[in-house]
Amino acid sequence: MNSADRLRRRSAEPEVRRGLFVNHPFRWGFIVTLGVLLAVLLAIMVVNLQSVLISVFIAAFVALGLDPLIRWFQRRGLPRGTAIVIVIILFVAVVVGIIWIVVPPVIGQAVSFAKALPSEVKQLQDSGWFDQVNETTNGLLSTVVTWISGILADPNTWAAIGGGALQFGASLLDGISTSVFVVVLSIYFIATLDTTKRACYTLVAASHRTEVEGYAERIMQSIGRYLSGMVVLAFANSVFSTILLIAVGVPYALFIGAMAFFITLIPLIGTVITTVIMTIISLLVSPVAGIIVLIAMLIYMQIEAYILTPKVMGKAVQVPGTIVLISALAGGTLMGLLGALVAIPISAGILLIIREVVIPQKARS
Repeated sequence: MNSADRLRRRSAEPEVRRGLFVNHPFRWGFIVTLGVLLAVLLAIMVVNLQSVLISVFIAAFVALGLDPLIRWFQRRGLPRGTAIVIVIILFVAVVVGIIWIVVPPVIGQAVSFAKALPSEVKQLQDSGWFDQVNETTNGLLSTVVTWISGILADPNTWAAIGGGALQFGASLLDGISTSVFVVVLSIYFIATLDTTKRACYTLVAASHRTEVEGYAERIMQSIGRYLSGMVVLAFANSVFSTILLIAVGVPYALFIGAMAFFITLIPLIGTVITTVIMTIISLLVSPVAGIIVLIAMLIYMQIEAYILTPKVMGKAVQVPGTIVLISALAGGTLMGLLGALVAIPISAGILLIIREVVIPQKARS
């Protein structure tokens, strides 16, 4: 077939399709209706399988977050299989340690804190210095204290801090079974990450496979470094916060430190939120304790911003600050804490594709 015949055939194709729609409207309507019903069915399936899909999503990101540790062991001369076994053992040990050692006292302090919060706030408001500071700030201190105490007393707050991802508020049994499923699935993903990636790459056409594999590896490594870096920074913040609160005599230091770990995972504003909450709670002890905590946390924020974050995060994610804020807000709105955590590396991957694939194609066209 010569070029003229191909051109005539190509120009005739739209006419054939238009004739199908005009001459057979019922057939066209039936096909469209089936497509709409299929889309609705898929949407219903996604909603019904929401908890399972989120669990798989969490497990995949846990595997990506632990992959840099596996590569670290490999750079020290260990075979990848041995490195995977070591990381899985460490992961299981951390999970068991948290459940066995950390969770019971944290739950105990959380219950005590929730019961004592109203009386603590009343005692703070009855103190002489509170009225003076409140008048100086035109009622700002009273507004902030009331707002913070309302948030901390709201059960929905702790469900949101828990991420909403595991549906902790639904039922205790469901939360435990989901957590076990996530842990087991994470171990499987850690052990089979390379095999899974190679299987996915085989679905790409051979002519584009090398290019797609390169972009995918860069995106996943960036996600892994970002997630592991955020966990390290949040852990450091949590430990420092717990030690600081114990030093100034706050009775719920372990619970607040555990809370600080999850809040600090929120990009950019997590440390600021924990500083405000810790300062308000320390004021329940004494004005001096509140001032010490505020000053110490401000100093820690500078150390975290200029020393810890550059060393831990490195070049994991290169995203403008405005995109970070928008991504964190959108991810947090859709999926709670989990969404805010993973929105940044996903945005980094999208920006990488736009910068290295879309823009060069537009430049060549």
